[in-house]
Amino acid sequence: MELGYPNWKTFDEGIQKEYLITNGLGSFCSSTIIGANIRKYHGLLNASLVPPIKRHLLLSKIDETLEIDGEEYKLFSNQFVGKIDNGYLQLRRFNNYPIPKFIYGVKDIVISKEVAMEYEKNTVAVVYKINTGSKKVKMTFTPYVNFRDHHDVSKKGSFKYNQSYEKGTLKLTEESTGLNLKIISNCRYEANEDWSLPMFYENERYRGLDSIDFHFIPGIFHYEMEPHKKYTITFLATIEDSIEYTSEEIIENEKKRRTELVDRAGYSSPFLKNLVLASDNFIVKRESTKTKTIIAGYPWFTDWGRDTMIAFTGLTLTTKRFDDAKDILLTFTKYIKDGIIPNMFPDENTSPLYNTADGTLWFFYAVYKYLEYTNDLETVKDEIYPHLESIIKHHVKGTINNIYMDDDGLLSAGDEGTQLTWMDVKVGDWVVTPRHGKAVEINALWYNALKIMEEISNRLGYDGSEYGQLAEKAKKSFVEKFWNDNGKYLYDVIQNEKPVDIIRPNQILAVSLPFSILDREKEKLIVEKVYEELYTPFGLRSLSKKHKEYIGKYGGDVLKRDGAYHQGTVWAWLIGPFVEAYVKVNDYSKESKLNAKHMLEEFYYHMQDACIGNISEIFDGDEPHYPRGCVAQAWSVGEVLRTYVEVVLD
Repeated sequence: MELGYPNWKTFDEGIQKEYLITNGLGSFCSSTIIGANIRKYHGLLNASLVPPIKRHLLLSKIDETLEIDGEEYKLFSNQFVGKIDNGYLQLRRFNNYPIPKFIYGVKDIVISKEVAMEYEKNTVAVVYKINTGSKKVKMTFTPYVNFRDHHDVSKKGSFKYNQSYEKGTLKLTEESTGLNLKIISNCRYEANEDWSLPMFYENERYRGLDSIDFHFIPGIFHYEMEPHKKYTITFLATIEDSIEYTSEEIIENEKKRRTELVDRAGYSSPFLKNLVLASDNFIVKRESTKTKTIIAGYPWFTDWGRDTMIAFTGLTLTTKRFDDAKDILLTFTKYIKDGIIPNMFPDENTSPLYNTADGTLWFFYAVYKYLEYTNDLETVKDEIYPHLESIIKHHVKGTINNIYMDDDGLLSAGDEGTQLTWMDVKVGDWVVTPRHGKAVEINALWYNALKIMEEISNRLGYDGSEYGQLAEKAKKSFVEKFWNDNGKYLYDVIQNEKPVDIIRPNQILAVSLPFSILDREKEKLIVEKVYEELYTPFGLRSLSKKHKEYIGKYGGDVLKRDGAYHQGTVWAWLIGPFVEAYVKVNDYSKESKLNAKHMLEEFYYHMQDACIGNISEIFDGDEPHYPRGCVAQAWSVGEVLRTYVEVVLD
């Protein structure tokens, strides 16, 4: 996706567009396209010290200044306390495909800058190519170094580096940990230690968090150029012990790797190509399991079981990354406990967390989709099916977190103090959206898990009738207890055998999942109700605007944001189930598929805003639906890609 100067005519316009680069380890490089960091998470090198966790900001940015005939031109933008640098005025174009590229113009000089991370290494490369004009040119580069957890900010003097410089390599050793950051460049280096002005992060202010940060400046890099010549200036920053590739090689290797991902997927439209590239951001290695996992979102989430299973089909199967898909499924089988998959994986000091009722049921859906795309019956039979059997048995007899199949065949989960569904916000003792008991989507997923077990059993030559009988019992009770005949929609949850009459998007899963639990007439009524009260161009609202507790804007401090998270905020991932349900109740007609195409392609224009080439986690419930939350979310990307491929392209 290419953007031009009209997208950043002002500083405020420029900081509304970001870019993201990842390395397959959970590390990342990110900023706004004008180079101004507006989040504490922004930086050229956010390294995951124990992949994909323990991310630390090590190199915040490199500011570039051009000098011609004694006059300076900034290529960088910053917002310090009381001061804004306006280098965005020199930026002419930005393109994210297949890696971010920036084009600057100053008088008769043209400068291109490309940035990439080396795959599966904590290394970032920056390459400048300069065509000089009629004058001599001098460029100076100012690195802003830090050492902190990416959730924190630094005070002046809060960390200390010892530096040495030899043969083009600046080595910075953080005093308290001994961690080495190397900055390698073909520029001349001059040590001149200082601290930056207080950098101001607008996005953190909006989120009610500490918005002031200080960075350490070890010195300045210089490069002088003659008129009418071409030059290449390179920077490489790394914490790796050994360096295999130059900056230019890293850039070219990453272009090739990402282009091959797009070619393998085989889609021709720019929309799908960008979605395939976006998918790559989330598939990473986990050190503790030595296998692949899925990052839920950037810049602050790590990997979560529920998010992984929902995003799984779009990220790994529609992109034809079948080996990664298999690896992820088998990883989860190794950590099943009491019939529950982990909702959060272990790190070196922590046991897995199993605080989910729906993640395990989504696992069945992921296995079902894996079979649909690969027909890999052998892997399912030998390495997955026994675990599926065990999961069902644990749910039937009852397992952890008060998850059990009740006498009516429906699944009940949790209590007043637990949050086990995807609407899981809890602030202290305040459960914002209490959904313990029999939640509507949990039971739609439970029915589908049983039907999937019946089908897989039969395909493997086993008797699946037991699962079919359990499914029929659940289906009968589901219709009797969840259908609101007055409102013509589904209750959201049954608590103490009493229905909670509240219009939320969870009911759409009863229509969209592969095995229908309702008749077509009821499915149509649900889709109509959801469309009327919850649909937006960027997903579904988490609560009807008509409800007294609806909150239309997501912002403010942690308490305000958590209070709005599932009380009206729009969730992009829900566009997938909605579009699938919409086309289904319209009998997959040409007209409904065309409408589905238009709905999904709204995200193509969103991908030219916020984080370029990515899809945000959430949006304001109120128009104009500003993007909020994570700038790149796995299940947002996965569900838009999956639905487009499966529903629109069929």
